Amino acid sequence: AGADTVKRAVQLDLASRFQESLVCYQEGIDLLLQVVKGTGRRPGEGGLAAVCCSPTSFLSDGKYHKQIRIEENATGFGYEKLFQEYLTEIVSEVWVEDPYIRHLYNFLRFCEMLVKGPCKVKTIHLLTSYDEGSGRNQQISGLEEIQQSLRNYGVTLNIEFSSSIHDREIRFNNGWMIKIGRGLDYFKKPQGRFSIGYCDFDLRPCHETTVDVFHTKYTKKM
Repeated sequence: AGADTVKRAVQLDLASRFQESLVCYQEGIDLLLQVVKGTGRRPGEGGLAAVCCSPTSFLSDGKYHKQIRIEENATGFGYEKLFQEYLTEIVSEVWVEDPYIRHLYNFLRFCEMLVKGPCKVKTIHLLTSYDEGSGRNQQISGLEEIQQSLRNYGVTLNIEFSSSIHDREIRFNNGWMIKIGRGLDYFKKPQGRFSIGYCDFDLRPCHETTVDVFHTKYTKKM
């Protein structure tokens, strides 16, 4: 577990994601030092592997990094699977930064998850880029329709466009930050409107991607 975390730290470092790489370096080195000192446990016996993989282990103080690798054509990775454990009742504000919000049904499904709770989201901030070419008008009108629909549920959607945005990340005001390599659009296109997985995203095959979860307390600049 420690070696894998350090490898991920190197990947983030090379991608100039220095704050996140620092978290992984610190966690990976700490895990390796524990092995050197001797824990008396083997991986898989409730030792280091269990601590690294359990999302509740560090929830109390936010000192936590988790990585999920979604394999090509994998299923069972709907939005609830990735986000639900971080959407506590105190979450009232959400930030979505993704330059390629093009498949608006995916973003709509994400918003539906927020509306259902158990969180009490009141404001969603979306920062994305304009669709190039003829799709821009459809993108804008679609987002405005989602905006109006959310307003009926007491949720405000603030939409901003930027031509310089590159990173993809989702943040909750309880401090959790989720970075998905492909953003929200990691699902493959369904074979048809009446094929399994069209409505239930847990059953829809995914593109290969990596999900990193951090707490902002440990990613702030020194």
